Amino acid sequence: MTPESWPEVPIKDVCLSIIDCVNKTAPVVDYETPYKMIRTTNVKNGVISLKGARFVEKATFEKWTRRSVPQLGDVVLTREAPLGDVGMITTSSEKIFIGQRLMQYRADPEKLDPYFFLYALQAPFMQEQLKAAGSGSTVEHIRVGDAENLKIKLPSLELQKQIGKVLNAYDVIIANNCRRIAILEEMAQSFYREWFVHFRFPDHRQVSFVDSPLGIMPENWKLVSASEAMQINPRTKLPKEGEKLFVPMSGLSEDSMLIGDIQAKAGNSGAKFINGDTLFSRITPCLQNGKIGYVQFLDKANPVGFGSTEFIVLRESKLLTSEYIYLLARSMPFRENAIKSMTGASGRQRVQNACFDSFKLALPPKELVEEFSKLVRPMFRSIHNLTQRNENLKQQRDMLLPKLISGQIQL
Repeated sequence: MTPESWPEVPIKDVCLSIIDCVNKTAPVVDYETPYKMIRTTNVKNGVISLKGARFVEKATFEKWTRRSVPQLGDVVLTREAPLGDVGMITTSSEKIFIGQRLMQYRADPEKLDPYFFLYALQAPFMQEQLKAAGSGSTVEHIRVGDAENLKIKLPSLELQKQIGKVLNAYDVIIANNCRRIAILEEMAQSFYREWFVHFRFPDHRQVSFVDSPLGIMPENWKLVSASEAMQINPRTKLPKEGEKLFVPMSGLSEDSMLIGDIQAKAGNSGAKFINGDTLFSRITPCLQNGKIGYVQFLDKANPVGFGSTEFIVLRESKLLTSEYIYLLARSMPFRENAIKSMTGASGRQRVQNACFDSFKLALPPKELVEEFSKLVRPMFRSIHNLTQRNENLKQQRDMLLPKLISGQIQL
């Protein structure tokens, strides 16, 4: 069967079920339960992430899933804000349900391979249909009827499975690398807490401890403000001409040091940074995670970059290394202090630089800080290398996806 002869059918004809969300907000709770609601923010680039999922009570879960309980292999589409993101449910152990502005598709395994469907929804043929059907003067959205009648071009079921398997192999490797990144980040944070929060650093038993305004601390450590211990928004020169590397606010991660969405851009308005700097969001330093990034992507050709004016740049000094500063910025007390300083009109509040004058820390001897950095620096480097591999894998997958789905490349 040539690509020209692949039948074009409505997806409702090759799905066992298509379920629209309950069109009202589910009552959530502010504590963990076994029941999680996925929202549009949890669905992106073919993946459903449960990070940041909202929790509900059992009665709410049962009410919101009375038409269908999501199961392994179901594909979810965002109908609005944004329109056209997709993801697949890849675990059967979670009790989850779809929130507002989402559609849940269950492929008929005798007609449609779920993985082929997942990638077909991301390919131009179906994305163009979504955009064409999208409406709304302020927020683009697609009606339920249109979401059910999207057309899909179908090769044989055997070929669907082969295409889905090839593309999913990329996503499996990417997911494995992401898990390794998360483990490395947690290892670095654990070492930081062990050495500088619980004071169980090497040879700590040979050190005397004294009372301080922060509580018990090693006798030979000093109590200093964050602004004394590091450079805050240091002056950095950036070439005026040509394109430079630019990081928008969306480039910062909420749960790791990763920085993505790096662009080449002319201009120099915004925060300037170099390798080793920590970028701290002035507008979204949320308590749970917080948007923070660690710069280690610049090279000799681009030794200085710039980014959003909402970045606060934290740079190493004679007292603290860049690795220590990044992990300090990730700590709960540091973020809590920053959040307390936020001022401005509702919805436009920002962290004030003065908060770093008021934040006190127990400053370790420089030798101990350097020893710590030698320990965690390979972890930082590995995270960067894994991130680069994932970017390369994503580029390869995104290049192959439309060509495989359309039959331009045959297996």
